[in-house]
Amino acid sequence: MRPIDLEQEMRQSYLDYAMSVIVSRALPDVRDGLKPVQRRILYAMLQEGITAGGRTKKSAAIVGEVMKNYHPHGDQSIYDTLARLVQPWVMRYPLVTGQGNFGSVDGDPPAAQRYTEARMSAVAMTMVEDIDKDTVDMVETYLADPAIVEPSVLPALLPNLLVNGASGIAVGMATNIPPHNLGEVCDALARLIDDPEISTEDLVRIIPGPDFPTGGMIYARDISQVYATGHGRIVMRAQVEFEESRHGREQIIVRELPYQVNKARLLASIAELVNEKKIEGIADLRDESGRSESTRIVVELKPSARPHTVLNNLYKHTQLQYTFGALMLALVDGRPQVLGLKAILQPFVDFRRQVVVRRTRFLLARARERAHILEGLLKCLDHIDEVIALIRAAQDERAAQTALEQRFELSERQSKAIVDLRLGRLTRLESGRIREEYETLIKEIARFEDILANPRLVDQLIKDELADLRKRFADPRRTEIRYGDIELNEEDLIPKEQVFVTLTHRGYVKRIPLDSYRAQHRGGRGVVGAKRSTEQDYVEHSTTASTHSDMLFFTNRGRVFRLRTHEIPDVKRQAKGIPVINLIEIDQGERITALISVEGFSDEQYLVMVTRLGQIKKTPSAAYSAVRRNGLIAINLQEGDELDWVRISTGGDELLVVTRQGKGVRFSEKEVRPMGRDTMGVGAIRLRAGDEVAGFDIVNPRGHVLVVTQLGFGKLTPMADYPVKSRNIQGVYTVDQNAIPKIGEIVGMRVVEDLSEELMVVSTMGQVIRIPLEQVRVYARQTKGVIIMRLAEGDRVGSMAGVGRAEALEAD
Repeated sequence: MRPIDLEQEMRQSYLDYAMSVIVSRALPDVRDGLKPVQRRILYAMLQEGITAGGRTKKSAAIVGEVMKNYHPHGDQSIYDTLARLVQPWVMRYPLVTGQGNFGSVDGDPPAAQRYTEARMSAVAMTMVEDIDKDTVDMVETYLADPAIVEPSVLPALLPNLLVNGASGIAVGMATNIPPHNLGEVCDALARLIDDPEISTEDLVRIIPGPDFPTGGMIYARDISQVYATGHGRIVMRAQVEFEESRHGREQIIVRELPYQVNKARLLASIAELVNEKKIEGIADLRDESGRSESTRIVVELKPSARPHTVLNNLYKHTQLQYTFGALMLALVDGRPQVLGLKAILQPFVDFRRQVVVRRTRFLLARARERAHILEGLLKCLDHIDEVIALIRAAQDERAAQTALEQRFELSERQSKAIVDLRLGRLTRLESGRIREEYETLIKEIARFEDILANPRLVDQLIKDELADLRKRFADPRRTEIRYGDIELNEEDLIPKEQVFVTLTHRGYVKRIPLDSYRAQHRGGRGVVGAKRSTEQDYVEHSTTASTHSDMLFFTNRGRVFRLRTHEIPDVKRQAKGIPVINLIEIDQGERITALISVEGFSDEQYLVMVTRLGQIKKTPSAAYSAVRRNGLIAINLQEGDELDWVRISTGGDELLVVTRQGKGVRFSEKEVRPMGRDTMGVGAIRLRAGDEVAGFDIVNPRGHVLVVTQLGFGKLTPMADYPVKSRNIQGVYTVDQNAIPKIGEIVGMRVVEDLSEELMVVSTMGQVIRIPLEQVRVYARQTKGVIIMRLAEGDRVGSMAGVGRAEALEAD
């Protein structure tokens, strides 16, 4: 016994163990793309004659042979590896053909090894092709028996590391290489041979991304980084399509899953999310996968569900979207290295050159040996009787060889070859056939010598072999590559639908699906749009919008705030909503006086603002694209004025401003020059004493002017009745001035472009009516109109808004 340093011994032992795992178990070789156990399985099957086209053999026998001669580990790990080489959902080009149950994409384990059978696949034969021609080094196995050897690497023609990928966990490192399409890899290798200086970017044009055996689709955004650095993430998604069931319901059909996703666990996770109401809109979930289709998952939707929204939620919360973490680590000259795309292809090309050169040297030596023997036979053919006599007269083989060497000037190898022939064969030797074989060998020897002397011929031979490999085994790409954005933002998970946004006098805001309101006839009482509160609150502002649009809130103090419409709470029609101060930071005493829905901001469209005292200003909408949570100045106001109306314009429209006392002016927008945000504006209309602006809108020359009064009267007037004037004048009459005491002052004005639209009128007590504009009568300017909404005693019209095209009228 001798004392040792325990710490030093532990360090060395752990290092030895780690290197053993890295080199001898977990990581693939960059040349043949195989781990040692995979290489040993294929070599053992070759040695036992379990090759493509032959009969299958029990897996247990194969495992036993591998364990007996080559692999000093347990039988279960060998069988697990064998099963993986069979599975078509794991291997892009399976190296072993199986018979029996080798598992499933649902995660079912293979049957016991005594029940299954296997043999090498056709593509695996290209991995061992020419192994008997001294193409690779043979080494002793763990048995340390010189008679039993194994290849240090297979002379692979198949670029297996890329086409089948690899995964493994070593000590302190791991590898995860995605599979690729054989045709693309062969093309890239041929291009690399022709142009050794080719860039990774050019190679990516040939190999645009991985090609997974399960298909699906991947996004190209991070693929270039993976190929340049050897590591990164690749986002995969299931391949889906939309169908309609026999019962008319929308269905999401999952045809292909992301690589390495377990179908059974995926279905269980979807069901759990539906039960927990984290994903809504799913009525049924079925797995209809069968033999005719490898994958068919049916997600049946509820009638109210939005298919794309449900799908986006499935992508976000389940493995229908899955990330492949690529780490392309492999052994290069026995050392682990992280390799980019070109760094994987180049060693394979170099290896193939070595294989071709070694094979050619072997074939050259064999051809020279045979040609040498044939030269001896040719010398003796004309004297065959004398040759036979010399052999018969000799006392033994050595004497016969000596006699032949002296008589015909033969070498020892030539004389031995002749003596080893039976006398019967000697007498039947044909000069023509021997001479023909000799001439063929001379040509082959010259060709082999040319190959060895000319590297270009070696490269051409490699390219020809790759072309043949491509022709025999390449198939179309299975995985679709997408080049769009992959990030799911909040709006991808929210249905895009038209909604009605309301804001009450006391500052309660909400959004309601537009189909919550039924279209009614003119003069109807409407339905309850919001519960009346004890403080007698009422709807003051309303507008229609998309859930994916921006909602701008303008205040009486000339400030503007911005929200995405979907950020406004979606509540029941009867609910009053939530305080707007919970969503935007308005000051005490500050009120929201205008709402506007904006689909996009740009310098080519303008926000035109009109104040209660008749000031007007226009500013490019892009100036409001970055509104902060605490708001921005939209317009500077004079003392006592407030901002009430905002519209989007093109910069060359005509504008119409109408006052509460029934005056109106139509003028060109070009009379209002664009201004910055922090400005006051110019006069739009000259007001009479006590009058204020009641409405403002963009003119459509072929449209109608809709006005609604406090006491529920309304009418349509042809726009042609309003002549174009200059801004900042009193304008023309809009209603019968004598009827104002009966109909009330004007509370709202809107230019109507399409009479198939509908009108939403909201009273101060929260009553709402929705009627087709076709039911509103057309009158001249100086008339009172007709009753639009019958009001309860003490109620007044508070606001109005257009709600899109009319729908079929529904009964209460």
